[in-house]
Amino acid sequence: MLEEVERWLRARSWSLADRPLHQILAAKRATGQSVSVVLPALDEEATVGDIVAAIRRDLMLQAPLVDELVVVDSGSTDRTAEVAAAAGARVVHRDEILPRIPAVPGKGEVLWRSLLATRGDIVCFVDADLREFSSDFVTGIVGPLLTDADVHLVKAMYDRPLTVSGASAPGPAGAGQGGRVTELMARPLLNMHWPQLAGFVQPLGGEYAARRSLLEQLPFPVGYGVELGMLVDALHLVGLNALAQVDVGVRKHRHQDGQALGRMAAAIYRTAQLRLARGHLIRPSLTQFERGEDGFEPRTYSVDTEERPPMVEIAEYAHRKVA
Repeated sequence: MLEEVERWLRARSWSLADRPLHQILAAKRATGQSVSVVLPALDEEATVGDIVAAIRRDLMLQAPLVDELVVVDSGSTDRTAEVAAAAGARVVHRDEILPRIPAVPGKGEVLWRSLLATRGDIVCFVDADLREFSSDFVTGIVGPLLTDADVHLVKAMYDRPLTVSGASAPGPAGAGQGGRVTELMARPLLNMHWPQLAGFVQPLGGEYAARRSLLEQLPFPVGYGVELGMLVDALHLVGLNALAQVDVGVRKHRHQDGQALGRMAAAIYRTAQLRLARGHLIRPSLTQFERGEDGFEPRTYSVDTEERPPMVEIAEYAHRKVA
């Protein structure tokens, strides 16, 4: 590991105990900064309500940390929007934000549009599929942005237990077997091509917070490559010392099957490739195989190649800032 990264780990890796809630609230009052929490959601009626309720109870009603709690629904076919609204979130459909630009499927698309649907100086992203959620996730990653002016982006780090049908995966490493795409794709890419980022425990984690002033300058890959792309681009824009991570404990969520992980990995590789050379990918697609009645059948999926420009380049956003 680079000596620079070792220094960064000592200086920019924290735990929840390093910033108790009263200290974070005092910093918020002193700086006058506002905080928006965004949950991108697609068919998450089973979990989104509990997450919204916890944030609203702990960090809006009991402690005035979060000013805005928004669920951006990216086309759910279940009761995600209804459950989120009943729990106390403002629910906005992806297609209602910036309708001039037709929306495409993908997590990054939703996060990008959320910048236009929120106003907080600090924007905190939380995945909507978390189980046994604790509001510590939010205080942990928002805290450094309120207390340290030179920090611009904070990622959560945590254990990711792998569960199968509700039970923990077997083996002594069961507690750490989640995050398979991280270990097989993202971590090798970062270590080889962006070794300054090798200290991030969960580079692809969906729980992170950043200053709006940074987010609005970043391009957003529309799909699963958004977290890796954001980390790499932020490194180049503000430098390693402006990035940080906080240990928030354990993250439990729904896991994808192996083929879905393959598609995620392809999107992440494409995101990395664009940043390495901005070169032309001859075949932006991925073929996988499923066993059918007549043997293995190929299934080909397109790989997300589109990216949204920095939000500051969007006329509607610029107009809102002037207004």
